[in-house]
Amino acid sequence: MPNAIEQAAQRSLYIGLMSGTSLDGVDGVIVDFSQGTKVQQHASCDFDSTLRAELLALNSPDGNNELHRAALAANAIARHYAQVVAQLLQASGLQASQIAAIGAHGQTVRHRPQMFDGTGYTLQLNSPALLAELTGITVVADLRSRDVAAGGQGAPLVPAFHQGVFGKEQETALVLNIGGIANLSVLGADGSVLGFDTGTGNALMDGWCLRHTGKPYDAGGQWAASGQVIVGLLTAMLSDPYLAQSPPKSTGRDLFHADWLAEHLRQHAAHASPADVQATLTEFTAASCADAVKRFGKGGKELLVCGGGALNTCLMQRLAALLPNVRVTTTADRGLPPLEVEAAAFAWLARQCMRGLPGNLASVTGAQGPRILGAIYPA
Repeated sequence: MPNAIEQAAQRSLYIGLMSGTSLDGVDGVIVDFSQGTKVQQHASCDFDSTLRAELLALNSPDGNNELHRAALAANAIARHYAQVVAQLLQASGLQASQIAAIGAHGQTVRHRPQMFDGTGYTLQLNSPALLAELTGITVVADLRSRDVAAGGQGAPLVPAFHQGVFGKEQETALVLNIGGIANLSVLGADGSVLGFDTGTGNALMDGWCLRHTGKPYDAGGQWAASGQVIVGLLTAMLSDPYLAQSPPKSTGRDLFHADWLAEHLRQHAAHASPADVQATLTEFTAASCADAVKRFGKGGKELLVCGGGALNTCLMQRLAALLPNVRVTTTADRGLPPLEVEAAAFAWLARQCMRGLPGNLASVTGAQGPRILGAIYPA
């Protein structure tokens, strides 16, 4: 007789939750996997300024009672997750008992795979036990650490999902997710999959915008469009060694943080206007993404963009200008709105775990092989 987890795994409805490096809040979706991948409902919840500031602070070590603060921040994240789950259920008319599981990635605050002792670590703040209690739904969490333990980067995990949703037979497909960090999936015409973090996405742009305008992001890239690119600053940032590395590779705020930017500004743009710096940061994201496409996406004629960066008109225009031979569009053209893709991917990862199937691609992360990802917290 199947146990409760095995019974739940047979259901087709899953919830995926995503709170990314941008630290702006939570996106959630209900996905029906009974016939392909169909998003039934989307909901979101912003982080309040206090939680956002605490999460940003916890990205950097300071020795100031971090364990205590991190544990309480994890509880706060779980409550935000539960709020989104409640919104999804209310809007869809579904009951908690109809959902097989929630894929809850958590909030990455440190990502240092393969470092220090050879294995390294990746750390996501989350309280999946609390989330299971608050929602009455099985939760699948801790989705990255097994890949790291197997010698991988633990990121990006979404290329396997991209392959299933956006891959094309006998045609190379390219998917670029621009969250706080940007990652590229190259879905080869021969069935091969390559994926890696290209570098910063929205993180530096958002941080600079908040500092100088009080707004959490540059809506449509309008502020960036009002400035001029500072060539010397752009050149210096593009020379960062990470950008020249070959995959597998992943990164985060551990590298592309405020102090990294401050040092570049001190050396190359000490007296630049804030708008010009914003224009340069936008160009930096566009140029680093475009370079990754040129180096590793050969044969791809279309670039599908998702994540918050897909809503930045200035950034999308710069990507199109830097990739004249590639059609730059968003995943909405393929039936999945940009802000729903990553959450849907974590619903898929939860389903893989519940069914005892691998969630990683060793060709992407560099792990020793396929692994079942995640820990299950039963309802």
